[in-house]
Amino acid sequence: MPTEPRAWEGVLASIEGRLVDGDLRLGDHLPPERALAADLGVARSSVREAIRVLEAMGLVRTQTGSGPSSGAIIVARPVGGMQALMRLQVAASGFPVADVVRTRLLLETSVAVDLAERPDDVDLAEAAQLLDAMDARSLTPQEFLALDARFHLALAEASGNTVVAAMMAGLRSSIESYVIGGAERIPDWPAMADRLRQEHRGILTAIGAGDPAGSQALVHDHISGYYRDASPAASTIHHETR
Repeated sequence: MPTEPRAWEGVLASIEGRLVDGDLRLGDHLPPERALAADLGVARSSVREAIRVLEAMGLVRTQTGSGPSSGAIIVARPVGGMQALMRLQVAASGFPVADVVRTRLLLETSVAVDLAERPDDVDLAEAAQLLDAMDARSLTPQEFLALDARFHLALAEASGNTVVAAMMAGLRSSIESYVIGGAERIPDWPAMADRLRQEHRGILTAIGAGDPAGSQALVHDHISGYYRDASPAASTIHHETR
């Protein structure tokens, strides 16, 4: 059954509507975070998440600081496939989990191969910082897995492929939903968290070492292994996607 949309998805839908209708045009700045949050009745963190997704899609660029040049500026309009990707943000919560996992395997193994083929040309600093953050033993499963989802998105963004990054961003809420739900079925969460930490480090090491085949295998086993262990309905995917 589809879950209720998250607050940031409502922000995204509102901004999307204004872009499609022409209320926001190329070169316009989005309203300040505080104003958007007040107008839409959401927290500023939800506005920031929606803007981050728009930036990953290449629709806005953000600048820090103050003054007329700060904030998010519209640099592209959502047309054709890009508009469909924006709608994916809201639709993804209703997708079958097995389909989401298979799509992740297609996208993320490809990303791993691409990164490992040119390790000196990609910036993996954010991914490494996220792994350091996940080392904190005080994290709840929900906090850990939110960082986990961000780690996988950071790898997609590091590839420089804006379409893949947008698709991963579009699936993020659905990915977080099933991985967090699956955590409740893990009998020994601390042991699972340690396993995931080790797998993440292994993936980043293989990419940095320029090992495409190893990176691909590690990503595949990492994604399918967690799904297999956390979902009672996943008994076949590990074999089907090899």
